[in-house]
Amino acid sequence: MEYLALLFFLAVCLCLMTGYPVALTLTGVSLLFAGLGSVGNVFDPAYLNLIPNRLYGILINQNLLAVPLFVFMGSMLEKSRLAENLLHNMATVFRGVPGGLGISVVVVGMLLAASTGIVGATVVTMGILSLPTMLQQGYRASLACGTLCATGTLGQIIPPSICLVLLGEVMSNAYQQAQLDQGIFAPDFVSIGDLFAGALIPGLLLVIAYAAYVLLTAFLNPGAAPKLEIEPTTGGKLLIALGKGLLPPVLLMVAVLGSILSGLATPTEAASVGALGAILLAGLRRMLSRKVLHEVSIETLRVSSMVYLILVGATIFSSVFRGFGGDTLIEDFLINLPGGALTATLSVMVLIFLLGFILDFVEITFMVVPLVGPILLAMGVDPVLLGVLIAVNLQTSFLTPPFGFSLFYLRSVAPASVPTGDIYRGVVPFIIMQLMLLALLALQPGLATWLPSML
Repeated sequence: MEYLALLFFLAVCLCLMTGYPVALTLTGVSLLFAGLGSVGNVFDPAYLNLIPNRLYGILINQNLLAVPLFVFMGSMLEKSRLAENLLHNMATVFRGVPGGLGISVVVVGMLLAASTGIVGATVVTMGILSLPTMLQQGYRASLACGTLCATGTLGQIIPPSICLVLLGEVMSNAYQQAQLDQGIFAPDFVSIGDLFAGALIPGLLLVIAYAAYVLLTAFLNPGAAPKLEIEPTTGGKLLIALGKGLLPPVLLMVAVLGSILSGLATPTEAASVGALGAILLAGLRRMLSRKVLHEVSIETLRVSSMVYLILVGATIFSSVFRGFGGDTLIEDFLINLPGGALTATLSVMVLIFLLGFILDFVEITFMVVPLVGPILLAMGVDPVLLGVLIAVNLQTSFLTPPFGFSLFYLRSVAPASVPTGDIYRGVVPFIIMQLMLLALLALQPGLATWLPSML
């Protein structure tokens, strides 16, 4: 029966690779195997009886209500042309700096990633706005493409991120499950806010590393990242540009993230503040209209429905997988690995990295983490550290050729004159930086755990 669990998991992956909708694949294949297992008397139908209660728990989960609110906030900021305004003002600020346009792209990408939290939206938006300008200014195509792809993936790790909201909820459940399995019936809790705090320092380190790489490249090879050729500006105009470009989104991010980290608001309450703030910003920029509100609402409905439907499918999948004894099989495998928790965590990271080529972060979060999370946490891995490692790992996977999602998104909007090879070559330095961050987190876990412990 344990081998049936592996066959079941393989069948799900193969069906997903055909391009069939993820939620329907998870649900359909799971129920098919459950039916066959029941007929063959190798599956206990009692596991199916647990599904309705689990689905009801998902629908009334207050933390998950933050998802549509954060999606609304990001979509509203995108429709209000925040990125375009930001890029123009940041380019003015970094006008005289070598690689200034590239650094501007990193800063704008960070803020846009924090507001949207969705890799595809950030990469496509920044690609449309920035890539033609960077190429026109004489930037090396590989450097321009690599910078855009890498900054687009910051939405995985920079809070408040939808990825971290979902991962935080799953990690919280996994941590409680791990403690209950150990006989601890008054378990500690890890919250979405803890994961936000844990991801803050690693995310900022990545932003600094990206900007430093662009600056260093510009110094060593000025032809690869020339200075921006625009009209000189006075100091007063620079301050105005900085205030207009940076102040509004930063204040919104501080209000949202600060209220969560300080304990003044739950993620759902803070997300509602962010959604309202995005509406006010759009109104102040005179971009709020009935048409924009309709488009944002439809986008919010589409993304939120996708998330919830995948969560339903993943819940059915995990119930059937446990019914076949798959959780026991995974636990035995990880526990018996030589090297203990370190080797087990490394093995899970490799698996998640490979799955990142064919699955989005939502599927991996709901499908894989609930199976391996309780085992690793029971082995002593810190829940916040594990969550941050998974987020950075997925970010690296989405950036790695030849299957990284971020590369496909940029390719879809890049001019035909830009070879795909330039996109692949451009991301290599950024992949190395992210792998170095993973190694640094493994050696210095305090980078992820210190701030949550202080708060």
